[in-house]
Amino acid sequence: MASRYMSRFGVFALLVVIILWCVPAPRADAASGRVDATVDGFRLDGSPWWPSGFDAYQLATDWSVNTGCGAMVDLDAYFASLPPHSLTRFDLFAQLAVNKYTGAIDFGPMDAVFAAAARHDQMVLPVLVASDGACENGQFKERDWYVSGWRTVVGAGGMTFRQWMRAAVRRWKNHPTLAGWELVGEPEPSVCGDAACGWQSRSCPPDASGVLRTFFDTAGAALRHIDPGAVIWSGLAGGGQCGTAGPQYEYVGDSPGLDVLDYHDYGSDGVPLPGDQWNGLAERLRQARAVGKPLAVNEIGQNAGSCGTREQRAFDFRTKVTGQRAAGTSTALFWAFVPDPRDDQCTFDIGPGDPTLDLVEDLTRYGG
Repeated sequence: MASRYMSRFGVFALLVVIILWCVPAPRADAASGRVDATVDGFRLDGSPWWPSGFDAYQLATDWSVNTGCGAMVDLDAYFASLPPHSLTRFDLFAQLAVNKYTGAIDFGPMDAVFAAAARHDQMVLPVLVASDGACENGQFKERDWYVSGWRTVVGAGGMTFRQWMRAAVRRWKNHPTLAGWELVGEPEPSVCGDAACGWQSRSCPPDASGVLRTFFDTAGAALRHIDPGAVIWSGLAGGGQCGTAGPQYEYVGDSPGLDVLDYHDYGSDGVPLPGDQWNGLAERLRQARAVGKPLAVNEIGQNAGSCGTREQRAFDFRTKVTGQRAAGTSTALFWAFVPDPRDDQCTFDIGPGDPTLDLVEDLTRYGG
């Protein structure tokens, strides 16, 4: 099916690639490579950096241009609400670079995110695609996508993932706000058991860890060919998912195509080091040290709203992150900032004025 899809759209994809080469990238005021990653953590402009901030996936939503991913955000208001050198992780998906009226490539909404971050002395971590297909075609990326589909399957904008990665990295690699690149959010090379591909129906092939390791080796090398100084974040959920369960996490994390290992923390409110002896955060910290890389807790989520106060959530976040930082984590990002929090529902929503913003202020230190 992939070959038929390519034959149908091959000419269009070629034209898109030519256009991407011709569209000028925005000027940057400083060179790339501001961020370094070591087993002891991050450095920003040569000084210790322990960043905190938010997952704000919908920043590139602009309903006047693209199909969006969530509600539109006032970019200047959002970045102005954070202390300098905070970190924001957001979706930089190919679908958001497509003008919904013309079908042409339009980088405007994405350029606006980088420009607003620069105006407020912030740092950003773009995620190039989601494993579950969120805000694109909704299709889960199975084992074969990590084997070859990332190079052959044509998606949004008439591009394969490899083509989109090249276009994005070339465009923003020198931007002064760039903290690195995340190839795939929560990669998991499972095999779907039905069309819905719910987690209950998925199976994990025996070669899953090798497939994921080879993907990071190859895709990471391709990214570094364009941006040699890139810091590449793994996007791993870290909870024992297919391909990274137990010791597989260390094997995949040792890829030369990765510089930062990730962990996503949900369901253990106020507990600094959740999880068991095989897939818990304490074990992930040990494995990260073993491969000489920092461990970033890049999603920390707790429900609030109709099921609990936002003040209690911020208190639990503080308890959790204080313990995690003491144990050796290198980042704390909270899921998720939205401009329109649903106060009457039980959600992970963190909106303007949420007390978690005060916690980010306390956690963020330029120089450690």
